[in-house]
Amino acid sequence: MPVKDYIFQSGIFLICAFALIGAACDFWRAGKRGIPVALALLAALFIADIAFVAVSRTVLLVAPLLVIALGYRQFGVKGVLAAGLVAGALAGALWLESSYLRTRIADSMAELRGYLDANTASSTGEHLEFLKKSWRIVADAPAIGHGTGSIAEEFRRARTGETGAASVAPVNPHNQIFAVAIQLGLIGVAVLLAMWAAHFMLFRGAGLVAWIGMIIVVQNVVSSLFNSHLFDFSQGWLYVFGVGVAGGTVLNKRGGAAI
Repeated sequence: MPVKDYIFQSGIFLICAFALIGAACDFWRAGKRGIPVALALLAALFIADIAFVAVSRTVLLVAPLLVIALGYRQFGVKGVLAAGLVAGALAGALWLESSYLRTRIADSMAELRGYLDANTASSTGEHLEFLKKSWRIVADAPAIGHGTGSIAEEFRRARTGETGAASVAPVNPHNQIFAVAIQLGLIGVAVLLAMWAAHFMLFRGAGLVAWIGMIIVVQNVVSSLFNSHLFDFSQGWLYVFGVGVAGGTVLNKRGGAAI
């Protein structure tokens, strides 16, 4: 059973897996052979849990980008190709062995077809409908938004006369950018993107701590395209503590510069 919910657990386990893989690569390049094998095996357990026990669809989209980031960080362009081949082989094996994973993806595709063909209410259909409505809501007040706390009311107005997936009125649009844009407009979105960019630049350097910080930023940015994770309690605090601790450690190693 997930310790919090399957989305949060999958995200945490993905971060742990890639942090362990990054550490294993560093130890291997340092000539220490025993430790990398142990770390890789531990990472495999986290990946197995994601594939066989509790998987979030968002994690399946985050993982390929982390594979690219890991390959490039460790070995440059050649590393991207090598990491892609290894990840592709692993993904194929997990697909064949995990009926749970296959069912999860098949259900999502069925939900998508149901929404496109008949406006059927489902998790996938509602997410897409939220995005469509968010565009229209933001267009009504693009510069400064509708004000904080306005998301639920704006979606209630937008559902008037609708049926199926379009009749659902969420309290958030399941997209961090739209969650900010609806309330604070494009000015707020600019601040949000600037924050992500600053954190990404902070963790471009070498070292395991910088790599962990990079994982947390990439995971949050990608997952926030499908969820409002900075406004969710668990995911929001994970980002705050993760970036805060990793960022403080990186800056301390660089000479104690202030954030």
